[in-house]
Amino acid sequence: MRVITPSNDNVTVSPNATMTGLAAPSRGSTELSTWTVGMDAGATGPEHSVTREQVWTVTAGALEVTCDGHTQKVLAGQTFILPAGLLRRIHAPERAEAHVAMHCDALASVPGTEGTRELPWAR
Repeated sequence: MRVITPSNDNVTVSPNATMTGLAAPSRGSTELSTWTVGMDAGATGPEHSVTREQVWTVTAGALEVTCDGHTQKVLAGQTFILPAGLLRRIHAPERAEAHVAMHCDALASVPGTEGTRELPWAR
């Protein structure tokens, strides 16, 4: 068994959100990555796709999630599943927090840019 304590070394801040890495290969997990996401009111992440399914549980506030052209509001206490390979965009109409889980080898891509990139908080 391994116990992971979040630290500032595992925090990634983007213009739209703060991700705090929890379980990941760099912290002892062999298959899954988990992290928390915090988004300020009005923040919107970029449209992108991820090569692996993601499971999000909103723990505070609400998120508006657009996936494959359909938008749904997800409230604290609710969980949503984002299928692999579909375009998605996350918007926080109010301050929101979520817990996310996925397979640790996922890559992200953004329409209009070449290549893929790793999610550093999941590695």
